Amino acid sequence: QVQFVESGGGLVQPGGSLRLSCVASGFSFSVYRMRWYRQAPGNEREWVASITTQTGGSTNYADSVKGRFTISRDNAKNTVYLQMDSLKPEDTAVYFCNAHGLDAWGQGTLVTVSS
Repeated sequence: QVQFVESGGGLVQPGGSLRLSCVASGFSFSVYRMRWYRQAPGNEREWVASITTQTGGSTNYADSVKGRFTISRDNAKNTVYLQMDSLKPEDTAVYFCNAHGLDAWGQGTLVTVSS
């Protein structure tokens, strides 16, 4: 079945960086656009970034993370990444990856930005 396993979260100070990974399985990864979402405590899940099907494909970002986050993918490894720089306390959330058009979610990985 479709599975997503996110990793790379943790506690980081404001201004710091983290790199999230998401390994996908159970579907043809290379033909799906991939996306990152996040959900902060008490908030609804929100879209963060998207990438088209190719390794090195076109990307889009939410205004709140534009210029600080970078989404990428490696189709040979069925993996999508989210490089997060200049982190802010408001980036604190559980981060999830998802394939566009597939209603499946992993457990997510918790990112906490705090001094």
